[in-house]
Amino acid sequence: MNNLIVKSPPAAPDLAYGKVSPHRTSWLGLVGAAMCLFWLLIAIFGPWLAPHPVGEVVSDNVFDSLSAAYPLGTDYLGRDMLSRILIGAQFTVGLALVAAVLASSLGTTCALLSVVSPKWLDELISRLMDAFISIPSKMLALIMVSAFGSSVTLLICTAVLSFMPGAFRIARSMAVNIEALEYVQVARTRGERRLYIACVEILPNMLNPVLADLGLRFGFIVLLLSGMSFLGLGVQPPDADLGSLVRENIGGLNQGAPAIVIPALAIGTLTIGVNLFIDRLSSRRNRRKGGH
Repeated sequence: MNNLIVKSPPAAPDLAYGKVSPHRTSWLGLVGAAMCLFWLLIAIFGPWLAPHPVGEVVSDNVFDSLSAAYPLGTDYLGRDMLSRILIGAQFTVGLALVAAVLASSLGTTCALLSVVSPKWLDELISRLMDAFISIPSKMLALIMVSAFGSSVTLLICTAVLSFMPGAFRIARSMAVNIEALEYVQVARTRGERRLYIACVEILPNMLNPVLADLGLRFGFIVLLLSGMSFLGLGVQPPDADLGSLVRENIGGLNQGAPAIVIPALAIGTLTIGVNLFIDRLSSRRNRRKGGH
């Protein structure tokens, strides 16, 4: 009797199991990285590239269309939109970046302090963060602005207070898991100090997720600051950020004026780019873990 050779069926592609192709993930991640780099360069060099001062009226035509003289048109007063976006991006990206770094740094520091501290201090810090996280970010921002007025410093402080508790909870959950591992217990047995355990044993092993969370916080803060500016409570005239550019040109909505479309697209590309870039970093980290 002839022997039958049975061939195993080809392996099903990863997409059949709900996984995303690494080539697709890499492509989208590169697009996100390019968007982030573009807006970072605009925020740094935009004020020097702006052809006109931010508040200068350069045309008698309001809500002018795209032209060689004004590549992004003019706003409701006849000011050059290209100049206002180049300068306004500095406020949006700069304020959001500073607030995100402060929120993530303070949240992570409090999380490490909470994990290596006595139980009573851990409970005190955790309950304090729970109290802050229970307040919606926009409500807290409205309370702060109504109490102290609008300023750049206040906007940064409001964003930090709004998003630091979330960063704390994520960092603490990772730190608690790492603190229970054997090498941390060995360090305790050696008699290492709490500061050494927090900074040398725990922090390096949670740094990548913390950086990924930092990127997400940045996107959330951009939306918060843009929403505050849209309500007239953010960056005040004559300065402007992307959110205030949308608000002040809302009258051109029925005309489809570039003065309102371009700032809205700028906010969208910035937040989408950050999310795509963070997704790429997360996917690469997961693949490295799977390879190990």
